[in-house]
Amino acid sequence: MFLIRNRGDEKARLSPEQHLQFVKACEEYIGGLMRQKKLIAAQPLLREGKILYGRKAPQAEKAVDPSGEIQVGYYHILAEDAAEAEAIARQNPEFEWCESASIEVRPLKAKEVQTGYEYPSNRRII
Repeated sequence: MFLIRNRGDEKARLSPEQHLQFVKACEEYIGGLMRQKKLIAAQPLLREGKILYGRKAPQAEKAVDPSGEIQVGYYHILAEDAAEAEAIARQNPEFEWCESASIEVRPLKAKEVQTGYEYPSNRRII
């Protein structure tokens, strides 16, 4: 799983033409992953939302601050190993177009070792 982070206002510095070029670069990146059968899902996240906290947190919730670093999207990919996942992530257009971009590359846990419980998954390949 790729968790894409960026400053929420990072793309505001792009002209409308540059933003369109960025979107098209993302569409090409996604299309390439689909052709390679490496993509399960990908979506941008809207800038608004709430962060909820557990009972013991001093605040119960707060609005997402779009001027700070926020989660802006995700990619759920198929990779043979961590090295391949990192190589795929490094090709993401966020790095070319957004100076504040970061991508957290994390494996998904499919099954609990202690109980044998398998987490629900839509494992179809797009």
